[in-house]
Amino acid sequence: MYKILVLAGDGVGPEVVREGIRVLKKVAEMAHLVFEFEEAKIGGASIDAYGEPVTNEVLKQAQSSDAVLLGAVGGAKWDGLEHGKRPEQALLKLRSELGLYANLRPALVDPSLVHASTLKPEIIEGVDILVIRELTGGIYFGAPKGIEKNHDGSSRAFNTEVYSTFEVERIARKAFEFARKRKRRVTSVDKANILESSILWRNVVSEIGKRFPDVQLTHMYVDNCAMQLIRNPKQFDVIVTTNLFGDILSDEAAMLTGSIGMLPSASLGDRHALYEPVHGSAPDIAGQNKANPIATISSIAMMLRHTFHLYDLALCVEQAIQLVLKEGFRTADIASANGEIVSTSQMGDLIIERMKH
Repeated sequence: MYKILVLAGDGVGPEVVREGIRVLKKVAEMAHLVFEFEEAKIGGASIDAYGEPVTNEVLKQAQSSDAVLLGAVGGAKWDGLEHGKRPEQALLKLRSELGLYANLRPALVDPSLVHASTLKPEIIEGVDILVIRELTGGIYFGAPKGIEKNHDGSSRAFNTEVYSTFEVERIARKAFEFARKRKRRVTSVDKANILESSILWRNVVSEIGKRFPDVQLTHMYVDNCAMQLIRNPKQFDVIVTTNLFGDILSDEAAMLTGSIGMLPSASLGDRHALYEPVHGSAPDIAGQNKANPIATISSIAMMLRHTFHLYDLALCVEQAIQLVLKEGFRTADIASANGEIVSTSQMGDLIIERMKH
């Protein structure tokens, strides 16, 4: 029996998470497994109910679960709150408390969706990138940080980019280990020509790379990497980078595929894991049964693979998604002239119908 904490969150979060749970129930039925689901509030929903983006009780529930499934957080309703009370702070606290230091963001272009991308088909056809973002260090967690008032009434704001050898070593090892299961290429992205934190990053990654002589290591500055993702994305296999750079580059890589609504993510630690779609809460379409659930369902496949080690079942889910897309079914965000537009729940139905173990 596997215990999963479900944090549907805000906006379209509950709608896409609902489809993910349906897929897990189908998996349980096919493989004679038991998934126990425990639901709790996070983000704006938690603020409305309890006055804070995530409660200590929810953090305890997460720590006692085998995996966490998250929908989305945030929305214009809570934009006026002070920085430390906004929905997005829940994500930072979850990552920190659970030790989720490795964020996996695959960007895989499905052959059926080549023409959904804004780039030319010959540029993105065959793209298969895994961005591994360090998730609990860097400028998002570094101290000191704050906003100070100057004597003249103006303000001064500051954040600190901090990395230790240990933090870089563990994320680098993850990158090389995943590369060994793929095309055996790692691109480490930094800004070592300017930032001292990046100098340490590059030195440590290089040392870890010596322990993986079968994996090719390349270093690249972040500005060049941003350009190369658009110019020639097929040159990349595994990209490993800092928290800030990974936040930006993983979204750029996601859009190569045509829609950010297609892509999953996994945040892994040594003991805990959290799975979520990379898209936001999309409050403009919330409650309308229009959201694309494929990113969440693909996140379920990652959960089956990385937490439960149910590799055949993970592949079963992924193949069902590919088959539905090949047959021409589309949600509105990936609609094509010759495709059939379906709702959130209909897409879930179609994928579940095609799951065969």
